[in-house]
Amino acid sequence: MAYLRARLLSLRDLLATAWPIVLLTALGFVVAYQFVRPAPPSRLSIATGGESGAYYAFAGRYREILARNAVTLAVLTSAGSYENLARLAAGEADVAFVQGGVLPAGADSVSGSVGEESGLRSLGSVYFEPVWVFYRGETPLDRLHQLAGRRIAIGAEGSGLRGLALQLLEANEIDAASAALIPLGGLNAAEELQQGRIDAAFVIAAPEAPVVQVLLRSPGVRLMSFSQADAYTRRFPFLSRIVLPQGAVDLVRDFPPEDTVLLAPTANVIVRNDLHPALASLLLQAMGEVHGGSGFFQRIGDFPAYRDQGFPLAEDARRHYQSGPPFLQRYLPFWLAVLVERLFVLLLPVFALLLPLLRIAPALYSWRVRSRIFRCYGDLKFLENDLRRQYEPARHADYLARLDRIEEDANTRHVPLAFTDLQYTLREHINLVRRSLRHLAETHPPEPHA
Repeated sequence: MAYLRARLLSLRDLLATAWPIVLLTALGFVVAYQFVRPAPPSRLSIATGGESGAYYAFAGRYREILARNAVTLAVLTSAGSYENLARLAAGEADVAFVQGGVLPAGADSVSGSVGEESGLRSLGSVYFEPVWVFYRGETPLDRLHQLAGRRIAIGAEGSGLRGLALQLLEANEIDAASAALIPLGGLNAAEELQQGRIDAAFVIAAPEAPVVQVLLRSPGVRLMSFSQADAYTRRFPFLSRIVLPQGAVDLVRDFPPEDTVLLAPTANVIVRNDLHPALASLLLQAMGEVHGGSGFFQRIGDFPAYRDQGFPLAEDARRHYQSGPPFLQRYLPFWLAVLVERLFVLLLPVFALLLPLLRIAPALYSWRVRSRIFRCYGDLKFLENDLRRQYEPARHADYLARLDRIEEDANTRHVPLAFTDLQYTLREHINLVRRSLRHLAETHPPEPHA
């Protein structure tokens, strides 16, 4: 029974020592949890363009890559970049392809910058989108203002092509009053141009696109080479000067017969500002896998990159371009890397607090146990001081009673087995004081009564 009481007492001491540590650790856990982002969602949506366009095709490749990491990418078709921006702003899409130079409402059309309040960020540009201006006629044209008074297809309503074409034509003092601007694009515009029902057409597409291949080989249709390309790139920073080399389309027939200078915005991946960082990193890796190779107008490693600065670069993208993917995602599956990262953020502050507390716990436990013995030592010291300073023989019985109470207290105090040496030492010191008291009684007998 005594052993059981000793064990219970020891357990009580441990609990009394541990509860402040447990409390502080729990508080640290709660504080650390505030800095842990929720797990990334398993579903994303991306706004593209028409099903026959490059945006839609690239989104399909993104979907395959994300599916390998258990993330579902829903592909949403649209009329073009303007509609994509509207869907992002309305929260109907998480990611969107947006043509360079396309700005949301309220943006600065001169500088091409978007304010911080837009809530949209860029993950970077992924490839050049050449601007092809096809026209009919025998006379070579190399400047857009030469199209004044002609019927021009500038792209469908809501498309990025239409917005860019209007900017370029306006810079050349061509508007609806000086030309007939037709809302047609793609193969429909190509057919109208072949039939001679329009005089020129703007097209934004890759060289391999059917509409480009059709028009390059159409009799009577010419491709404009921009003689003022450098001037355009100064006035519109989102444009780049690119060259379609002689014979690049058809080496046997040497087409085009000479180098052709084109203008090109970039295709950009735009996201909402609240996109989960882990998904942003996964998208950036997909962008590198899909667009990192060489192409008609790019070398290996040219893309993805932050080329069109119309939208602020997301911080996750900035870190990715500076140092690559997150460390854990380089060596672990995506879901495991995210889990480890969240646990690390959660547990590191907890361990940083817990380890020092555990180091002081033994000392705190020892102090609690020793303090019981020290109380008896305090009483014993007071008694010894009284005996040394002013021993009164008439109070000998009182001194003896105080000493007996101290000894009884020492004998009844329960301490863990590891500290019983303190109890035995205390009892030896009590006997020492008892011997001193006996010696005082012998040397200072009480005075006889008169």
